[in-house]
Amino acid sequence: MPVLEFLNPDSVVPFLRARAKKQILQELSAHAVRHLPALDEREVFETLLQRERLGSTGIGDGVAIPHGKLPGLDRLFGLVARLERPVDFDSLDGQPVDIAFLLLAPEGAGADHLKALAQVARLLREPGILERIRAARDASALYALLTHTSASQAA
Repeated sequence: MPVLEFLNPDSVVPFLRARAKKQILQELSAHAVRHLPALDEREVFETLLQRERLGSTGIGDGVAIPHGKLPGLDRLFGLVARLERPVDFDSLDGQPVDIAFLLLAPEGAGADHLKALAQVARLLREPGILERIRAARDASALYALLTHTSASQAA
């Protein structure tokens, strides 16, 4: 069973080019609406920006998990991007971010949204996973890594 079942092979961006936190959020929004044409790119961006104003989603160790809830979305959507170079993200540990997991949820998702965030966090605590994500050679290798880890390994 896939660990991150809200990901699909096309929602992996192996080399995202961005120089600033806001630009990362813009690029993630643009990539998301390519997969979710019913959503407005500006609305996705504003939702992510509003969430960042509450506190950075940079969780440390070079990882950020920008997320938000949107009307018009009928399912959880995930996207993972590996940045071309690390970018300051106001992370909890002060380290720049080079891996971003975008998570979008329907407005009424409630616990499903939190479960998905927890699922990503559990996966990222797996020993050696961040190094393997950073070393993955392309999108398909990155997707395989994130969806074929056993649930017991991710806990």
